[in-house]
Amino acid sequence: MKTITQYRDDIAALMKKSADIDMKAVAENRDLSEAELALKNEILDAVEEINKTVTTMERQERMKSLLEKPQEAVTVEKGKKFSDSAVITGGEKQKFSSFGEQLASVMRAGLPGGHADPRLFNAAASGLNETTPSDGGFLVQQDFAAGLLEDVFQTGILSSRVGSRIPISGNANGTKINGVDETSRVSSRYGGVVAYWAAEAEEKTKSKPKFRQIELNLQKLIGLCYATDENLDDAAQLEKIIRDSFVGEFGFQVDEAMINGTGAGQPLGIMNAGCLVSVSKESGQAAATILAENISKMYSRRFARQTQNYVWYYNQTIEPQLMNLSISVGTGGTPVYVPPGGFSEAPYGRILGLPAIAIEQASALGTQGDIILGNFKDGYVIAEKGGIKTDMSIHVRFIYDESAFRFVLRIDGQPVRASALTPYKGGSSATQSHFITLDSRS
Repeated sequence: MKTITQYRDDIAALMKKSADIDMKAVAENRDLSEAELALKNEILDAVEEINKTVTTMERQERMKSLLEKPQEAVTVEKGKKFSDSAVITGGEKQKFSSFGEQLASVMRAGLPGGHADPRLFNAAASGLNETTPSDGGFLVQQDFAAGLLEDVFQTGILSSRVGSRIPISGNANGTKINGVDETSRVSSRYGGVVAYWAAEAEEKTKSKPKFRQIELNLQKLIGLCYATDENLDDAAQLEKIIRDSFVGEFGFQVDEAMINGTGAGQPLGIMNAGCLVSVSKESGQAAATILAENISKMYSRRFARQTQNYVWYYNQTIEPQLMNLSISVGTGGTPVYVPPGGFSEAPYGRILGLPAIAIEQASALGTQGDIILGNFKDGYVIAEKGGIKTDMSIHVRFIYDESAFRFVLRIDGQPVRASALTPYKGGSSATQSHFITLDSRS
């Protein structure tokens, strides 16, 4: 049985197939044929059936979450101090009923003379002093931590599309994984594998793939959020503030690192990676412009067998250029870029049939990185440690009646390839990659 994410990917692939039928008809300036209409109906029927499965699975997850909520509230004697062996009404496995409730408990634990709610110790890992914020803070309860991480990745436009996310557990601070060390397919494949036609009884020649180690060392992403005393009195409001600000900022910063990260103290971004392919501008091309020829040449440098996983990412300042792109066909032309709401019937525009998404992390018009053709599903890997740690201080913003919450996420990432790939035929001037951009046109 597939996961919800895999079913959603199936839906996305089917919807793209349906959109491709429309694109072909538009390019040929005609209505859909009977066969095409029948095929589209079959596709939409399949989408409807898969969506029913997704809806049922989502309902099951909601019900599971509801059943796992504690049935009794924790009750403690006012003013009572707690130790690790404190008795908790409702059972030793009592949990916080909401993330906001846990944050309020963290705040109370940090007050002078304050006492830590025993449930804070249930969420913390052993081996460190987690009883006071100054000695290490409190880990977010496991179910909330998982939800926050998913929110971070879903908020991020790029991180939500990464196909390989490796969880790091225990005392490990990183991991090493094997990747194929392949720079050219001219004389061998997979870094050294060669198959050949041989006559009977002819001596065989051995070959083997070549691997390299991809090393991911966890880096710290830290965020601060200020909450007023009034916010702290309302757990639901506090949770909304944290999710809207902290989660959104973490998602933004992870995406920023995936594009522009240096790899020193942060993930390695594609713009600084050895695998990046940068296409030259056209001869005589004016500054701060994008031409249809630029787009078609970038498109030709992808891995063709993975085309369905590529997405165009661009800075919003280039949209006036995109609107005017077209390919001449006879006495007319076909648009290269189709804005949202067009025949693609998708939430994003499309360039040559692939989704086109504006992101803040792309460079300004005319500079390298203003438009990127990227495949993060196959071409990027992320490692993360599942626990998000939070601690707080009442002193940083004391005169403003605000408390400061600090959150720490440990994460790293980098492209799976160390260099671009020379194809079997085409030469070194036609290298291919998961990530393609356009040279500066300043």
